[in-house]
Amino acid sequence: MREIKGGYIDGRWTESAASGRIDVTNPATGQVIGRAPLGCKDDVAFAVAAASNAFADWAALPVAERIAILRRARDGIAARGEEMATLITEQMGTPIGFSKAAQIGLPLRNFDVTLAAMEDIAGEEVSLGRSRIVRDPVGVVAAITPWNFPLHQIVAKVVPALLAGCTVVLKPSELTPFDAAVFAEILHDAGVPAGVFNLIFGGADTGAALVEHRDVDMVSFTGSTRAGRSIAAVAGGKLKKVSLELGGKSANILLDDVDFDKVVPAVLGQCFVNAGQTCAALTRLIVPARHKERVEQLAAQFIEAWQPGDPSQPDTPMGPLASSTQQARVKRKVAVAQIEGARIVAGGGELPESLSDGAYMAPVVLSDVHPDMEIAREEVFGPVLCILTHEGDEDAARMANDSEYGLSGGVWSADEERAVAVARRMRTGQVVLNGAMLDLEAPFGGVKQSGLGREYGRHGIEEFFNLKAITRP
Repeated sequence: MREIKGGYIDGRWTESAASGRIDVTNPATGQVIGRAPLGCKDDVAFAVAAASNAFADWAALPVAERIAILRRARDGIAARGEEMATLITEQMGTPIGFSKAAQIGLPLRNFDVTLAAMEDIAGEEVSLGRSRIVRDPVGVVAAITPWNFPLHQIVAKVVPALLAGCTVVLKPSELTPFDAAVFAEILHDAGVPAGVFNLIFGGADTGAALVEHRDVDMVSFTGSTRAGRSIAAVAGGKLKKVSLELGGKSANILLDDVDFDKVVPAVLGQCFVNAGQTCAALTRLIVPARHKERVEQLAAQFIEAWQPGDPSQPDTPMGPLASSTQQARVKRKVAVAQIEGARIVAGGGELPESLSDGAYMAPVVLSDVHPDMEIAREEVFGPVLCILTHEGDEDAARMANDSEYGLSGGVWSADEERAVAVARRMRTGQVVLNGAMLDLEAPFGGVKQSGLGREYGRHGIEEFFNLKAITRP
């Protein structure tokens, strides 16, 4: 049983001022595997004060020294990668193979890209007219991260903020506190000065206190659109800078020239990876109307490759959902979709008795889905794929844009230029062509109700600067 008694604040571990504890549950077994502090306003105040006091010296530190410290931190994650992958699997149920490849692999790659981008930025001198343009670090950053890619999201916020010269208070999800604690140990061992990075724990109340604190200059948040709206409202009242990476209901468009036998297995993976608990999951599959039955048949054929199982086994493709609450929520959405007229054409069957104690759910493909159905409009965050139909390229792009979200998207075509033409019409933060993998050098973020700001690489670092013009006579 793991026990975290307090946060990492001002360079040391300190017991939380709150007496309450949050149970951390393994969703594969339903068993409590540890506890973390509930957190409170006193913890927030202590951490923000430490970050405020450390800011001036950290911002003044030469960029090369900040880079060197963070490079040591990157190596620390690599050295403890197996340990952290296991912790992530135990906390939120993602299969151990995926944990090692993606839950650890992505943060390491993100570190490399961000460090290289900071080296480029540090070497730049920008002049416009009679002015020299200077990048100033924003100040104290509140980083609030989710449970679905816990370490990856921590790295995507904390590393660029620190490299830019900001100080940070991190509040991870209460579902996944243990990898964050290891991350704090790694930064400490890498030589991050006291107060520059601080870690507190807790739920929504702790997060709200952090957002509201007067000495927090910027909030970087990844999570639900509902929570993002609340954060934006509070931050707007105090004119804090915000970066919000929120929900999605992203469209995956198949044009009529694709090889459906090859493409359909891939699009199932674009939806079902990480049990569908991915903000950029491509959950609306928009296919040519005359090929709908063929797509349904192929989905039924290939969905067997995504049957859930024990996440501790290296060959398991999909684990449980992150909690029983999440499991119930996703199942309710599938039930509502059927009431509204959607039809299960693949998956959705009973699971083995051996999985009954966990938050498991069989993957589902729904067809006869219309754009006005709840399942086509609301984020599900589970292994549920919806099939909709289009009557051509223009119609497909129109359907993709018929959403309040705009985080990601996909287009498949045998003609890449045709795919690019459709992608250009889509109102979203990114579009992947023909199953392309995530590019961590490119900016990532949403439009519409999917958020504000960008993460990764140069664009991710730029979020943590304010521009200042120094003008000569």
